[in-house]
Amino acid sequence: MKIVKTTTPKAPAKEDRKWYLVDADGKTLGRLSTEIAVLLRGKNKPTFAPHLDMGDYVVVINAEKVHLSGNKEEQKEYIHHTGYIGHLKRRPISRVRATNPTRILNESVAGMIPRNRLKKFILAKLKVYAGSEHPHGGQKLEPISL
Repeated sequence: MKIVKTTTPKAPAKEDRKWYLVDADGKTLGRLSTEIAVLLRGKNKPTFAPHLDMGDYVVVINAEKVHLSGNKEEQKEYIHHTGYIGHLKRRPISRVRATNPTRILNESVAGMIPRNRLKKFILAKLKVYAGSEHPHGGQKLEPISL
């Protein structure tokens, strides 16, 4: 009987991770978010391990121009409860887009990351900007079309 050892990959160092640039102009929110979540978790790599943070950095520009399918622009609401009776807060997505356009994409991607100890470290590698300007010029950004 031949014994085969299982190997576990090591998480890459901060310097070894790639940086991707994604333009969200005209892209559908859900489809864009799933592709970003895959890059952040590292599921596109052959060395993927679910218990390690293997993903890369993702910089998203033009988040204010992301497209919502169907009637979500009129019907979707962000709901928050403060914990006090009668303090249920509802915000339509049109008002969220006007005040904080990056929140739409941030929350969409955050909902696609597993709820475990790695979530905050994975989401820290997501950089979302409303306009086309970003402060990550020093990194070697690889444009990717999703």
